[in-house]
Amino acid sequence: MALVVNGNTIEETQIKEEMERLRPRYEEVFADWDPEEREAQLLEWSKENVVERVLLHQEVKTNSEAVPEAEIEAVLAKLKEQYEDKKQLYTDFNVNDEDKLREAIDLQMRVERKLKDVSSNVSKPSQTDIEAYYDQHKERFKSGEQLRVAHIVKYVNWQTDEATALQTMTKAKDELNDGAPFEFVVDKYTDCADSGGDLGYVVKGQLVEEFEDVVFNLGVGQVSDIFRTRFGFHIAKVYDRKPPTVPALKEVAQQIVQELQEQMRENAVNEFIDQLKSRASIQEV
Repeated sequence: MALVVNGNTIEETQIKEEMERLRPRYEEVFADWDPEEREAQLLEWSKENVVERVLLHQEVKTNSEAVPEAEIEAVLAKLKEQYEDKKQLYTDFNVNDEDKLREAIDLQMRVERKLKDVSSNVSKPSQTDIEAYYDQHKERFKSGEQLRVAHIVKYVNWQTDEATALQTMTKAKDELNDGAPFEFVVDKYTDCADSGGDLGYVVKGQLVEEFEDVVFNLGVGQVSDIFRTRFGFHIAKVYDRKPPTVPALKEVAQQIVQELQEQMRENAVNEFIDQLKSRASIQEV
């Protein structure tokens, strides 16, 4: 089944190619759908994508200026640097020679400039919009639990083998068990003595998993046993814990403005494409 968009024919093969391009991510996201319903929806979205692409190409060919040749040549030169295989370059742009590639670059750049122009005049969100967005998305802005943690570390590397590193850390642990202050033992034994081994406040995801598995199970003031990570041996101490918190509006206001403006730009592009569709002749043949 083909489509005819303002007199231009979209062959069934083009729609199938779009389906295969979308399929990996689509099937991952909609894996729990009924297979027949999923395939039918994929077909519809693929048709929609191809139609929108054709409409955009028609629009810029009719109502935009050609890109200066020097700019096309600059893009072409960069593409040649990126692609060692010229055939792969032609395949990715669906062309069979360099002249067609230049035409494809020109068309793509015109589309990008048109969409940028369409979305460039969005207004700044109001304070009311910012506050409403903040209230609706507070959970997303919430930071995880924070720990202030310090550690003694002995790296295992070409300078220090496993047995030597463990022997050193065992001496450190013995001194701690005998009552020596952690801060004193850090300076004496660690390979990373900056700030007394203090890593400051950390949240999950900042440090290697093996380290976090230990320290996030310690209480305030508690010192760990010796444990191993991919870097070497550690002894850690937790100084403070802060529960998950939601930042104040002023702390995330700029991020919210950026997110709202991005939504507004997307809406402007979608409205522009909808206008093209509303004026278009689209038939299935």
